[in-house]
Amino acid sequence: MKKIAFALTLCCMILARTFTADAETRWGIVAVGNYSNLKFNQDLISVDKGFGGGAGLMGEIIIPGIGFAVDGSVIYSAFTSNVHLGERPVWRNDGFGNETLCNHTIDIPLNLKFKYSNLNGIENIIAPLAYVGPSFTVHVGDGSKGADAMSYKRIAFGIHVGAGCELFRRVQVSASYTWGITKTLSTIKLDDFEAKNKYWRLQVAYMF
Repeated sequence: MKKIAFALTLCCMILARTFTADAETRWGIVAVGNYSNLKFNQDLISVDKGFGGGAGLMGEIIIPGIGFAVDGSVIYSAFTSNVHLGERPVWRNDGFGNETLCNHTIDIPLNLKFKYSNLNGIENIIAPLAYVGPSFTVHVGDGSKGADAMSYKRIAFGIHVGAGCELFRRVQVSASYTWGITKTLSTIKLDDFEAKNKYWRLQVAYMF
């Protein structure tokens, strides 16, 4: 999976550099909603999915004539999960119970995107699109008492795929799923008990 992430990143960079001279560049603002789940490598405690959100900026390079584009975003984002630490004495004896973790991050997703742009004029109203790419997540903070039991990794990597549509050549609405490749956190007392973040994302962008 790490090799796939590297290949997707390299592909996005090569395409962006190759076509920059003739390509159309657009910028936009983006808002996201996350429905995330921490997947631990051992079945020791129960984990409930949680909601979070964020906002940021997007840049898009449209490769002329073939319907492809490369885009990248910088997004402040929050991911929440409810972990039942009190199910195990190792944490219950320290006063932990049913704890909500909130991971504050800066996300940098890169996409290779295809947009259907030859629909006899319909694309000016609605144009379907699909994308795939790597996502880089930088941990910048955490919240709640449960965070005291965790050691967050500074940087995590994932791969995402998504689909949606562009409305009136301005508004892009899409949904995606991200598979965590590297671990997001581990527990302090059991450093081999670690989790990756996997999540659904709903995204709305307005392009200028």
